[in-house]
Amino acid sequence: MLQKFTPKSQFARNVITLMMGTTVAQAIPVAISPILTRIYSPEEFGFFALFISISSIFGAIVNGRYEMAIMLPDKEEDAINIAALGLIIAFMSSVLLFVFVLFFCTEIAILLSAPMIASWLYFVPITVLLIGVFNVLKYYNTRKEYYSDIASANVYKSLVIASVQLLLGLFKGGAAGLIVGQILSYFTVNIRLSRKIFSDVDFKKNISIQKMKKLAVQYKDFPKFSMWATLANVLSVNLINVFVSILYSTSSLGFYSLVERVLAMPASLMGGAVSQVFFREATKERQKTGKTIRSFNGTIQKLIFIGLPIYALLYIFVVDIFSIVFGENWSIAGEYAKLLIPLFFIRFVIGTVSVMNTVFLQNKNGLIFQLSLLAVSIIVIIISSYLDLNISSFISLYVWLSIFVYFAFGIYLNALKQGGSDNNI
Repeated sequence: MLQKFTPKSQFARNVITLMMGTTVAQAIPVAISPILTRIYSPEEFGFFALFISISSIFGAIVNGRYEMAIMLPDKEEDAINIAALGLIIAFMSSVLLFVFVLFFCTEIAILLSAPMIASWLYFVPITVLLIGVFNVLKYYNTRKEYYSDIASANVYKSLVIASVQLLLGLFKGGAAGLIVGQILSYFTVNIRLSRKIFSDVDFKKNISIQKMKKLAVQYKDFPKFSMWATLANVLSVNLINVFVSILYSTSSLGFYSLVERVLAMPASLMGGAVSQVFFREATKERQKTGKTIRSFNGTIQKLIFIGLPIYALLYIFVVDIFSIVFGENWSIAGEYAKLLIPLFFIRFVIGTVSVMNTVFLQNKNGLIFQLSLLAVSIIVIIISSYLDLNISSFISLYVWLSIFVYFAFGIYLNALKQGGSDNNI
């Protein structure tokens, strides 16, 4: 009987495995969010969002994006050496970041208009290193198709962050409770993801400095193009967070950050799982046929079918949902959410299949796309500052300019599926 409901394709089974783990992982913090919004203030959420934004900017590029190359080599030995290369780069980058924070901590806090964040900046390099380790472990586990391990690790990560944030919040830990929970969750997920790898792979036998140097040159397009594309991407999102705090208030950032957390759930629950499996399937199809027509078209159709009803229902009921679930103090976040929903839907669809650039090694075009998104953020910040726009106008301008860029990129990806050698934006 149950066999009738079991997906026949390996792609679908892998997506469901990841999605089930991610669903549980996301359900845990979502379940306690109504409690967190009643024991932490919007200002404390804003302070936490500022810390996360800074860590995310550096964490996204701390490996030089070599972790993305782990999926590509035919030889397992090469993949192992790329993973080791990514870990070494992450460690060295984090040490340099710590030295920078050591000398300029106070100046950074003043620049951010948040003097209270100064002492927490010392924890940014630690968080960035943990993110770098997670990046490598996630892609190596994906290459090995350890999807159940990835799913369970995500659940443990969420359990830790939820437990710590709830416990310290009840003891009036302030924003520190939110930050400590985040840091400890990365320790947990990295331990879980490394267990099977280190038991299965003899790293000492396979790792070679000479091979790492050779592979670093072979895949130099990742730090040369993909890293800057990723930096542009995280800056385009996180600069908005930083400037919401500077132009408006830390409380406004708290409202905005909660909206991002809620609206990103469909992408986190399903888009992330689909993207990981799509990356692997598209790579296999490209190796066999030189194209990714089947995997690309099928994935786009699934994303629209899943995402459209979810975001449509959210658009209709989101204001009431925020007031009821998170408390009357957070009703203004529902108004922000309604403005942002169209952008999150297009991100859910196009962002999920954006790994096509990596599949075809078209990292330069990915950089152009991300720079375009960064340009949108900068333009919105400049216009809002010059015209003294209110926060609703600020958000609306950001949403519709970003949607235009995503549509243009989607058209390009649709052409890229035919074979990437001659495609350029």
